[in-house]
Amino acid sequence: MKTSFMSVCGAALALSLAPAAARAETPRDSMLVSTAWLAQHLKDSKLVLLHVGEESEYPAQHIPGARYLSLHAISADDKGPGALSLEMSSPERLRAQLEAIGISDDSRIIVYGAKDWISPPARGIFTFLYAGLENVSMLDGGLEAWKKDGREVTASIPPATKGKLSPLRMKPMLADAAFVQSHANAPGFVVIDARDASFYDGVQEGGRMEHHMPGHIPGSKSLPFGQVNGDDLKLKPAAELDAIFVKAGVRPGDTVIGYCHVGQQATAMLFAARSLGHPILLYDGSYEDWARRGLPIDNPAKK
Repeated sequence: MKTSFMSVCGAALALSLAPAAARAETPRDSMLVSTAWLAQHLKDSKLVLLHVGEESEYPAQHIPGARYLSLHAISADDKGPGALSLEMSSPERLRAQLEAIGISDDSRIIVYGAKDWISPPARGIFTFLYAGLENVSMLDGGLEAWKKDGREVTASIPPATKGKLSPLRMKPMLADAAFVQSHANAPGFVVIDARDASFYDGVQEGGRMEHHMPGHIPGSKSLPFGQVNGDDLKLKPAAELDAIFVKAGVRPGDTVIGYCHVGQQATAMLFAARSLGHPILLYDGSYEDWARRGLPIDNPAKK
């Protein structure tokens, strides 16, 4: 879905320009839940628990009551000519997709990743936030933390249920190529490349269209998404995250515009940025879209 973003600047800032206000409205504590919290709320009637991982492994082992979530089930998933690998659905289609996985207006949504899956559940959460569903959190540490704490897993698959949603109130959380290009060096905005540094530096080529244009978007900074979580897969402490973002050139109050290969890895980085109070935008389509358009790139490997 491509949208006009002429007014996204003001809309994005309106989300939470002042860091203190942002932290009050969307504190880290509201974005994460512990295994203890989830264990106490597993039987809540409004809980929608979503498992993100290898589909083949879900039936054998998941948290009781968890439903399997495929990102393709909440994306445009267009296979036609010129389609991007991962792209947001239209509001009308997204509403139907969210209802199909059991989400209603009053749902309390918890998303967790299996094994070392960090960015796919983050993409799911970003999608829900973009759809205007604020009552969503991530299980800190995912399934591995749940098992490490000695909590029950099951092979019992819950029956499918359909939710009921009012018309979605979409949030201005997406940016297109033109907006990224015009804000790469704009005051108050920082464009962050969340891919591994080897892709940013141009020494490694990505898939599909990327292999024709190794490098990064001019003016963007590098902050690989894997840096925001610890070895235990939990989100790093706020002080550590703040230092990581400061090193990448992000200042207090800056709006962070994230991109990666196709718009998935960047959401893990944006999740961390949001936990620090930064307004966030995702370049939907990311470097795949940028390369397909033949826009300028910076390739340090060729300098």
